[in-house]
Amino acid sequence: MSAWQDWIGRTESRSDSVDPAPLTRWLATLDRDPTADGTAPQGFHWCLALPDAPTAALGADGHPRREASPDSFLPPIPLPRRMWASSKVEFLYPLPVGAAIERRSRIASIAEKQGGTGALVFVEVAHETLAAGALAVRETQAIVFREAAGPDAPLAPPPPGEGRFDAAGWDAHREICPSEALLFRYSALTFNSHRIHYDRPYAQEEERYRGLVVHGPLTATLLLDLARRHFGDQPLARFAFRGLSPAICGEPLHLALRGDDDAIELGAFASDGRAVMSATAGQ
Repeated sequence: MSAWQDWIGRTESRSDSVDPAPLTRWLATLDRDPTADGTAPQGFHWCLALPDAPTAALGADGHPRREASPDSFLPPIPLPRRMWASSKVEFLYPLPVGAAIERRSRIASIAEKQGGTGALVFVEVAHETLAAGALAVRETQAIVFREAAGPDAPLAPPPPGEGRFDAAGWDAHREICPSEALLFRYSALTFNSHRIHYDRPYAQEEERYRGLVVHGPLTATLLLDLARRHFGDQPLARFAFRGLSPAICGEPLHLALRGDDDAIELGAFASDGRAVMSATAGQ
């Protein structure tokens, strides 16, 4: 049994609103136009009802410190490295601009595992995002906590190999190169101060990444935008993604999609074909 069983079922609720100003900045960050009906595009919910811990309450990695107190939503797992591993999302209806938002979150499960790099703890969080009192987005998010990287651990991921991503067989493909400015803007939109996204020495020396890491939900948002480019506004009823390998800032990232209706496959790949993220979706 997990040492953190008492945290299962713990809840929190946060309020927000779909304000035009942050939505405009989100659209500018992604170099895209508003939806035809003026609603918030899919993926914008990750910019709402955000944790707002004071700067003094942040840990060494930039995340809010986790404490063994009744006020702490996440358990005080001592493993220092944290990743957004995956999400399963249902889009029930679009978020109207101006709508009052309530996000209800619950710790659904906690599982301790042993991986190739040591101990792992997976925390599943169930989120419900309500707009004007009606359920608009339902999501189950998996967060993984990992042991510290050794000072001599090889930098991850390895440098790109000689292979090349092959877009043949995909119905839609887009290549982008995530920049420091893109990562900075997305961190600002999501109030995310995790240092792996902006502090290169920390990312390399402490967490042993080869460079700045592209946010998992940013990669997922880019895949949602690819679906929008291919199918039109508000294209999906469900979307599930899983991070497979870090995407590194300044390196080409290939976004790909194939299929339709209830059998859509999406993926993000490095220049040599290394899988960064896998995803499935349905309309």
